[in-house]
Amino acid sequence: MFEIVGADGHWQGEVWNRRKNGEIYPEWLTISSVRDGNGNATHYIGTFTDISRIKESEIQLEHLAHHDPLTDLPNRLLLLSRLQHAIGRARRDGTKGAILFLDLDRFKNVNDSLGHLAGDELLQLVAQRYLARLRDTDTLCRHGGDEFTVLLENLREPEHAADVARSLIEELRAPFVLSDGHEVYIGTSIGVSVFPDDSENPVRIISNADTAMYQAKKSGRNIFQFYTAGLTEAANQRVALEASIRHGLRRNEFVLHYQPLVSMTDLRMTGVEALVRWQRPDGEIVPPMQFIPLAEETGLIVPLGEFVLQSACAQMKLWLDAGAPLGIMAVNLSAYQFRQADLRQRIQAILDETGLPPHYLELEITESVLMECSEDVERALWGLKFLGVRLAIDDFGTGYSSLAYLKRFPIDKLKIDKGFVQDIPNDPADMQIVAAVVGLSKNLNLEVVAEGIETEAQLAFLRQEGCDYGQGYLFSRPVPSVDLTALMNSDRHLCEF
Repeated sequence: MFEIVGADGHWQGEVWNRRKNGEIYPEWLTISSVRDGNGNATHYIGTFTDISRIKESEIQLEHLAHHDPLTDLPNRLLLLSRLQHAIGRARRDGTKGAILFLDLDRFKNVNDSLGHLAGDELLQLVAQRYLARLRDTDTLCRHGGDEFTVLLENLREPEHAADVARSLIEELRAPFVLSDGHEVYIGTSIGVSVFPDDSENPVRIISNADTAMYQAKKSGRNIFQFYTAGLTEAANQRVALEASIRHGLRRNEFVLHYQPLVSMTDLRMTGVEALVRWQRPDGEIVPPMQFIPLAEETGLIVPLGEFVLQSACAQMKLWLDAGAPLGIMAVNLSAYQFRQADLRQRIQAILDETGLPPHYLELEITESVLMECSEDVERALWGLKFLGVRLAIDDFGTGYSSLAYLKRFPIDKLKIDKGFVQDIPNDPADMQIVAAVVGLSKNLNLEVVAEGIETEAQLAFLRQEGCDYGQGYLFSRPVPSVDLTALMNSDRHLCEF
């Protein structure tokens, strides 16, 4: 500033200053030099103007340029800017995003019958409901008229945009009550375009979502459609499957099959693992991999898991009362179940109701749960251990294993994943891994069981290495309780295989 004043004799520009009360404010400052007869600067004259209100006006104008005046939501101009940045991030991070194009159903009827003021109020109420359903990181825009757009970023799968679309459709099912007392029912049709799959051009992505929205209108309104037909079909199948799981739980369509746990010393059955199966009314058995992942994602795994625990404990008590030589009923515990604050109380209630002594119940927990290594995890494990139940790590070696938790947590057993067993004896690396896990278990006084045994060669190697237990198709597939009872009764001497 002083270099310019020295060279040109004056300077002007915007600066921040402080009032006597400590408040910071912007001012427009002009500085001029006063020179003597020899041209030397003797004084400087400064004049300034407080431009706070001008700045406020600029901010307001900037806001108005990028926001809808009715709903105060971002407008199309701001959406395009944010979408351009989102596409760049998605390309850089290898993630996906989506644009949802929403058009209100039956909105014209409100405008025509109640007037435009009522329509404006309804648009504001709709915006409030939409915002309540979205994340802070999502961008809701008013595109124009009764059209809205939603920018979703950092999606794990494209189908997750369908979850948001269904949520927004559901949000409008309840009536709106306007200030004049009128009760209004409307819906919304939604089109979804996924980036960068569908396009990397912001205008094209919005256009694709708009096209998909009109397809949703043609298909019956109050639904959503993906721009890509395949994604729409996948999302619809997912919705149908989730509904079917809910119906199946209510209609008792889920059943348990049991797979023997065999002692490797004498090849006798010493326990069973309970595995859930979905048997449709027509008799079709739905494979677990088709419904378990969705049940976990939607939270339905909690009631399903409780059903498994209840049924398995009740069946084990029946077998024990009949004199069956079983010592273990193994049940998988999902991550969602494990994180329940009242898990210990729920299991205690099931044990009390079924009358099963707790030491017969073995809960299998995946490595991913234990690797959280939080105080809550440790507290939950010790809480279960105090009940008297046994704890096993399922699929050991498939996650990011840390041997520290084997010492820290009250674990009784390791289960070697079948992926390490299936290539024995043809894969030396798998054989070394299995031998190492067995040796580690022995040194830590843990029992070890190998899953997925299908051949005599696999069995011979595992017995040679000192594996304690095994299960797999070589002994028996998972079968209903009636078939397992018959299997046990075929040899009263602990069912030698």
